[in-house]
Amino acid sequence: MNRILTTAFCLCFAIGFSQDVPTQWTLEACIRYAFDNNIRVKQSKLDIDDADVNRADAIGNFLPDFNVSANNSWNTGLSTNVTTGVLESQTARNFSLGATVGINLFRGLENWKRFDRAKLAALASQYSLEQMEDDIALSVANSYLQILVSKQIRDVLIKQNEITLQQLEQTRLQIDAGTVPEGDILELQATDADEKRQIVIAENDVKIALVSLAQLLLIDDYENFEIADESYDVPITDLINRDINEIIEEAKKERYEILVAETNLEIARKDLEIARSAYMPRISGFFNYNTRENDIPSSAIGDVDPNNPTRQIGVVETTGDAVVVPNFTFVEVPPLSFSEQLWRNDGLSYGLQLNIPVFNGLATRNNVKRNKINVERLENNLEQAELDLESNVYQAYVDAQGAAKAYHAAEKAVDAQQIAFDFAKDRFDVGSSNSFDLNLSKIRLTNAENRLIQAKYDFIFRIKVLELFFGERPVD
Repeated sequence: MNRILTTAFCLCFAIGFSQDVPTQWTLEACIRYAFDNNIRVKQSKLDIDDADVNRADAIGNFLPDFNVSANNSWNTGLSTNVTTGVLESQTARNFSLGATVGINLFRGLENWKRFDRAKLAALASQYSLEQMEDDIALSVANSYLQILVSKQIRDVLIKQNEITLQQLEQTRLQIDAGTVPEGDILELQATDADEKRQIVIAENDVKIALVSLAQLLLIDDYENFEIADESYDVPITDLINRDINEIIEEAKKERYEILVAETNLEIARKDLEIARSAYMPRISGFFNYNTRENDIPSSAIGDVDPNNPTRQIGVVETTGDAVVVPNFTFVEVPPLSFSEQLWRNDGLSYGLQLNIPVFNGLATRNNVKRNKINVERLENNLEQAELDLESNVYQAYVDAQGAAKAYHAAEKAVDAQQIAFDFAKDRFDVGSSNSFDLNLSKIRLTNAENRLIQAKYDFIFRIKVLELFFGERPVD
């Protein structure tokens, strides 16, 4: 899903963007910079990375386990020859090698449910990031527009002061010509001084607004931070004339706070399914391969001992004759080679294992209950999120309508005050009125122009917020 707020503002202002740090910041550049450098955004992106790892874990649950083990040990003293089974006093080295493959064949579909949950968690993390970026974009845009308001109010004051300076020059000429008394210039001089004071205050307001935006962007070079000089028009839209219920329904489909609440509810339901799967039997399969080797020499029967060819093993009970057998000698046979022993001594084991849960101290039952409670809790959270969104949309709708009315009223006020000022100026030029009446008219015009500037950018901002709720996309 596109980032609605960013694209909506970019469409409204039609501003270019460069990846390099600009000398004069456009609105889009400010928003993009905030996205790239805001700590909360960085943390949210790490949540997405963590969700991707969890999804990989869920995929890994479908794969078999494969483990290889090897052991090489030395035993000194009386020990069993692992090949012959005879106890011998010796120092022996024993080596064993094994490989095991295990696979879960059935776990109550838990693996599938965990995989679905991992996908939902990744989606929820993405929604949370985009919601956070929308909130940041709103804050940046509001701060940016405040700078524009402060700058244009300053420019109006400078423009009005230029008119005052022209009137001062004209009045000096009239005084020199003797057509007006010298006292008429005092009011204009006082007006000039007051306007210069207001210009200084306006300049400070601009600097403060710039510092506020720089701090929001985590930029500490306040002195060199400056936004681009652009003129922005009021967007043409019919949103304020649409049915409020239509905007609310569209907002429920588009807004990230609703999407996050819905996804979290789906995650809770999936957790409940996973908890219930613990009631089901488990079936797993295994396959083992084992072999061994040692360095212990073995004994083998040799030839008859020529010095003692027979040995007595008993006597005949009736006759008392000795019972003898050939007396064979024993020879030590070196151990077989490493590879041959591994080949001769290997073995396999394989089979299936069934585990049926019978009783586990109510742990499974309580875990299911706990997840049911969490589902109910998140159902309430979703309902509350929808109520909050509905309230916010109503507020944005009413604010936009009010801003539209204020803007149009301010336009009419400026037109009326401009006519009144032009009339007062004409009368002043021909000597029919004094400088006090002219200055009073000019102050009214200046105040009207300042209110128009504020109403204009407030209207732009309110419309963009309403468009955000409605989910409007820019035309490609």
